[in-house]
Amino acid sequence: MKVSEHIKNSKNTLISFEILPPLKGKGMSAIYEVLDPLMELKPSFINVTYHRYDYMFREIEKDIFKKIYVRKRPGTVGICAAIQYKYKVDAVPHLICGGFTKDESEDALIDLNYLGIENVLVLRGDPAKDEKSFKPEKGGHPYAIGLVEQVMKMNRGEYLNPDLKSALSTDFEVGVAGYPEKHNEAPNMATDLRHLKAKVDAGAKSITTQMFFDNDKYFKFVENCREAGIDVPIIPGLKPITRRSQVKSIPRTFSVDIPDDLTDAIENCKDDKAAMQVGKEWIIEQTKGLIKGGAPIIHYYTMGKVNNMIDIAKSSF
Repeated sequence: MKVSEHIKNSKNTLISFEILPPLKGKGMSAIYEVLDPLMELKPSFINVTYHRYDYMFREIEKDIFKKIYVRKRPGTVGICAAIQYKYKVDAVPHLICGGFTKDESEDALIDLNYLGIENVLVLRGDPAKDEKSFKPEKGGHPYAIGLVEQVMKMNRGEYLNPDLKSALSTDFEVGVAGYPEKHNEAPNMATDLRHLKAKVDAGAKSITTQMFFDNDKYFKFVENCREAGIDVPIIPGLKPITRRSQVKSIPRTFSVDIPDDLTDAIENCKDDKAAMQVGKEWIIEQTKGLIKGGAPIIHYYTMGKVNNMIDIAKSSF
């Protein structure tokens, strides 16, 4: 079922989770250990992140090193297939521009279509760690809108090879990302909203937000989107703070603000266990406020913290 259909068919706020593929070398058991307890919460769908290449230096001779490119977390397509087969829950794979050519994106979409996966979340992705700014793969998309348009073309039976006159039409629903506090590369919110509307106009049917810690920013973002003519569901994404150090690392990494009350409470914690409890209680109150305000789905970024998420969901819904 498509994400928009889940929303349309429910009178209440739904729940969904985002998981990471296991590190290279680990098996599906690592995913099942995360998902088995989450299934008790009856999520409508599970997002699975996609990761571009990273690099490492491997010694090939004494004191001579070679830069090797690897994917630390491969397996998104296979994991989505396993989720739908084992749990009968819709899987939403991420598709990213970074590190992929248009042909590689097309091949991934073909595989997903074979597996009966109906939803994709399209993202530009972050710069590689050796890049100061995002650089597309040669023959790849520089912006997410290009990838949205590619998916829409495949839905019309238009593939990169124009000779495929009778190519099978796919039927993907596309979601995209939104930023209640503005994308860190956008010069202002108005510009960010124009780019977001362009992706919706190109065919995106839902928006999932970057994490935020102040519900007022989400509701203001929704208001701004509606005023800009963006009428698709806007799904709030939440991530609880689990360590004291995150009051500094999260704003730096994700360009989001942490409210004074939450910052003070975390900084006054003696250890990470206490910080996790504060973070959990904050997200519980956020969730309750978002449900009261009519959010269609609460989407949790799990980062493998399963017990934390179960406590939050059970205390909120």
